[in-house]
Amino acid sequence: MCARARTGVERGRAEGVSHKKKQQEFPVSLDKDQVQQIAVLARLRLADDEFAETVDKLSRIVDFVDQLSQADTTDVVPMAHPLDVAQRLRADAVTEPNERDRFQENAPSTQDGLYLVPKVIE
Repeated sequence: MCARARTGVERGRAEGVSHKKKQQEFPVSLDKDQVQQIAVLARLRLADDEFAETVDKLSRIVDFVDQLSQADTTDVVPMAHPLDVAQRLRADAVTEPNERDRFQENAPSTQDGLYLVPKVIE
């Protein structure tokens, strides 16, 4: 699917035709073989009667993404999030007392505040 779209763009550049015009002449649509390959890669099991509907849905999605890629974004500044908000963080303060010694009272073996366990790997 991407190879066909890329070929059209490269062909348009070589001929001196604008990117938008070439994409409009060659809409990207998927065929049954491409959808079967996508289904295998995505580990999807599609019944034979589902292929026509799936081809149509995926083709519409690819066409929509192609339409979005034609938008002029030369003056758009990249951003990490669409909303200009700051994350509210709680104060970095200790709220629980240190009860390590009490918790380790039930442990079979401890040393210097650490739990001692049997060696597993030699």
